[in-house]
Amino acid sequence: MGLLSDPHCRRALSRLILRLNTPLCTLSYLAGLGWFLALAFQPLAPRTYMSENAMGSTMVEEQFVFGERALSYGREFAGHKKKAGGMPVAWLEKTMWNLGLEVHRQPFSRTLPFPDETRERYMVKGTNVYGILRAPRAASTESLVLSVPCSEGPHNNQAVGLMLALASYFRGQIYWAKDIIFLVNEHDLLGMEAWLEAYHDVNVTEMRSSGTLGRAGAIQAAISLELSSDVVTSFDVAVEGLNGQLPNLDLLNLFHAFCQKNGLLCTIQGKLPRSDWDSLPAYAHSLQTLLLMVLAQASGWPRGDHGLFLRYRIEAITLRGINSFRQYKYDMTTVGKTLEGMFRKLNNLLERLHQSYFFYLLPSLSRFVSIGVYMPAFGFLILVLVLKISFWAKQGGRRGPGGGQGVARPGLLALVPPVLICHAAGLALYFLPVLGQRVATQHFPVSESEAVVLTVIAIYVAGMALPHNTHRVLAGGGSDRGWMTLKLLALLYLAVQLGCLALLNFSLGFLLAATMVPAAAAHGAGTPSPVGGMLGGSPWDGAML
Repeated sequence: MGLLSDPHCRRALSRLILRLNTPLCTLSYLAGLGWFLALAFQPLAPRTYMSENAMGSTMVEEQFVFGERALSYGREFAGHKKKAGGMPVAWLEKTMWNLGLEVHRQPFSRTLPFPDETRERYMVKGTNVYGILRAPRAASTESLVLSVPCSEGPHNNQAVGLMLALASYFRGQIYWAKDIIFLVNEHDLLGMEAWLEAYHDVNVTEMRSSGTLGRAGAIQAAISLELSSDVVTSFDVAVEGLNGQLPNLDLLNLFHAFCQKNGLLCTIQGKLPRSDWDSLPAYAHSLQTLLLMVLAQASGWPRGDHGLFLRYRIEAITLRGINSFRQYKYDMTTVGKTLEGMFRKLNNLLERLHQSYFFYLLPSLSRFVSIGVYMPAFGFLILVLVLKISFWAKQGGRRGPGGGQGVARPGLLALVPPVLICHAAGLALYFLPVLGQRVATQHFPVSESEAVVLTVIAIYVAGMALPHNTHRVLAGGGSDRGWMTLKLLALLYLAVQLGCLALLNFSLGFLLAATMVPAAAAHGAGTPSPVGGMLGGSPWDGAML
């Protein structure tokens, strides 16, 4: 702070920024990319560890021996599903009831904005079936969830069988302090969202559901199981949720610990962890796993049913059983013991998972990168915009158009029209495609998806006129000073938006910064040429849209 408070040091720093602005921007951008690539190195990715004291040890004796019963349930479920042409609701209710569970069903329906790709239908109807195992040692104040999506065809039949076998085994134990909900949801994400909205008595997606829901306690954690074979060679865990949300790292560590205890191979992003971290192939393997997670998180799409639990502050992961050509196979008994151990440890929780990280990247299941380590990579990219803002501000203060001084700066009111125009264009991109879908399909021979694409293209084509027409509303008739003021505001707006986005979804913020910052910084501060306006426009367009 003493360096910045000294006026001589401030002037020297300003002269340095003006003289070496381009090399500093280039160096900062390369430093950001280099820092990100270095995240896969061992010094920046320490080993994972359990932060929650209640789950700090895996010293529980798993006694699940109902592997054959799980296969029998799975075959019976597959037969009834094939006979019913969908989820056998009546059979599931009867079976859960015979196991001693409190059984409920939830019919739901959802009107889609577009017809789905498989059946060309607008209305999706389905039924969720779930059973509640009431805790004998508590007053139903907390609960855990084991969910299985009922997919079409032979998928997840074994997962339903294993869930019913676990319910049968859990029913005979007396140490449960939390209710356990065994849920079979239809239509994957639609059914899960319908159940979560009804359970929490909210409606954010216009989902219609009927029937009285039986409720257990507040859900502490959830595990979604996907299993389509009698034996597995490994388990792949999915952690990315809606809009890049991630579960507490302790839940992932718990799964990894019990997989190691029972000898199960576990992967993330389909990649097995390596032990030789010092070699170059191991670094390339870790970097590939890290990049796959960044791309999955940046997409904002949940990689399993667990992603919808995260928006309700429920820690959840999805476990997918993989049956590949590896030599070692694991039966249902081993898989059931792993799930039993996880639920027994979650049963010991005295409060929600909160002591470990919620923001992290995973180069492997055994190592993690915390938010304090990966955020400097994003900070170096944003520093490019800060340097450009300082450069243009100092340059504009020293000389006016044509080298003169004392030229009146455009008022802030002159910047209101382009701001409103760009925000209106952003709102048009958000609302018009869906609104124009109905009009386009009524008057033109196009489908709903084609109408949306054509509407987006029309908005983008109209947006190309923004760089050419913005100078007409600026003071000075499109002078360099007016454009410089507008672009300074645009860069500041872009930096703030990327910073806020990176706090919510680092992967999306970093990828956008890596692509948008060079284009915004490379553009000059003067009046744009027609070719430059057509290709890139000003940084304002990217910041606003």
